[in-house]
Amino acid sequence: MMSADLNTAARKPSGTETPLVLALDVGSSSVRGALYDGRGLEVEGTQERLVRGLKTTAGGGAELDAREAAEETARVIDAVVARAAALGARVEAVAVACFWHSLVGLDERGRPLTPVFGWADTRAARHAEMLKRRLDEGKTHARTGCRFHPSYWPARLLWLKEERPEIFRGVRRWVSFGELLSARFFEEQTASVSMASGTGMLDVRSCRWDEELLETTGVTAEQLPAVEETYKPLGELTGEYARRWPALRGARWFPAIGDGAANNIGAGCTGPERVALMVGTSGAMRVMWEGEPPAQLPAALWCYRADRSRVLAGGALSDGGGLFHWMTDALRLNEHAEETEKELASIKPDAHGLTVLPFWSGERSTGWNAQARGAILGLTMHTRPVEILRAAMEAIAYRFALVARALDSLAPRAEVVASGGALAASRVWPQMLADVLARPVRRADALEASSRGAALLALEATGKLKSIADAEAPTVQTFEPDTAAHALYRAGLERHEKLYARLVADEAAAREVSRST
Repeated sequence: MMSADLNTAARKPSGTETPLVLALDVGSSSVRGALYDGRGLEVEGTQERLVRGLKTTAGGGAELDAREAAEETARVIDAVVARAAALGARVEAVAVACFWHSLVGLDERGRPLTPVFGWADTRAARHAEMLKRRLDEGKTHARTGCRFHPSYWPARLLWLKEERPEIFRGVRRWVSFGELLSARFFEEQTASVSMASGTGMLDVRSCRWDEELLETTGVTAEQLPAVEETYKPLGELTGEYARRWPALRGARWFPAIGDGAANNIGAGCTGPERVALMVGTSGAMRVMWEGEPPAQLPAALWCYRADRSRVLAGGALSDGGGLFHWMTDALRLNEHAEETEKELASIKPDAHGLTVLPFWSGERSTGWNAQARGAILGLTMHTRPVEILRAAMEAIAYRFALVARALDSLAPRAEVVASGGALAASRVWPQMLADVLARPVRRADALEASSRGAALLALEATGKLKSIADAEAPTVQTFEPDTAAHALYRAGLERHEKLYARLVADEAAAREVSRST
């Protein structure tokens, strides 16, 4: 059941509050920017949004054109700078949240030689399996916080080395999209510890590139970005961009941080008592704390860093809002969104007789099987399209329940704070999550939690904010779990796990047997 929040703060115009931070959320499906004031509140009327998408292929590719993607980011900055000028406001800092796990190769002048390979690219799946045979995955997971999976750099570098050897040999430096922006705007390629920790190549305790993985991939530390010692501003904008953005010449521009870390900060989930649950194109559930990585990290989870003093652990789903939109397009439900929402709400929990494995883009948490594929079981001549959509939404909620089960070892029964466009657009999905998880789900007030989190970290780094933990993080709704609905979903989750074991886990085991014979 949904209830109103007693501590919900009304959104107010905040343009009079200084300093102003221009914050960007650079994602794989969109680029968004806005101004934030000294309290970390978005200045109304300053947001700009540019929609794009990874170019996907039947073979598992998921890419962005590197030059085009950088220019799209620049155009969003153009728009926000123009709005700042219209307000007569001075931008004191620029903060960037950037999608994790991307990879792009640069030449000696910092120009891209490859596309931007996105997190959803699964073409290196065979090389991830190769790494499992060559190295001890458990020990590597403990050092880097990452499993062997094609979304991370080690497998992807081996794939490029084998499939595109001429390009591989010609690359001077391998970076993520965040460092590509720095190379373009500043001619600097230093990585924040946050971005580096999402590569699968960084020892998350020492914050140095992992020696065993360097040797295995055939890449030297000099071919990877220098990892920052402290979160400090970059240098001066290059001539082209200094001329393009004269209003930003005096602003302190910080290196990109991982969008997941920024999302936790923006949603107010900066300690172990609160878990951030985000559903955008993909999905994630994360907990943050100050200190060191856990001594024992569950196999279902990853561990990255927000900065040198803050650790982030959680699980990620490759399919979230992206699968919802795929379903509504394929089932022709997108033309009547309000009617679809009403129909979704009218269907009782697990009443459709369907079981869905939501792996249209492969699996990350909890089993990390990149070769997993989507499945719908239980279809009949009487199954309605909206029931298939509802079953897919429930399946994603079940995957979050499995992540939550693993996270309980690090943050037992933590409060859940939800954000992301897919949840903001629906009342059915947040309630479903509350019922499946059997705990309240509070929806964050911040419409753009990731850009807000980047702004807050920049305000802390400049001394304008004592601590990100001090920033107000109101919620707008609380969805209380329904006991009867949870009992029905528990049966659905059990059926989901059995189908997963038959179709995904057994297939992975069969591949392992095949390799060993």
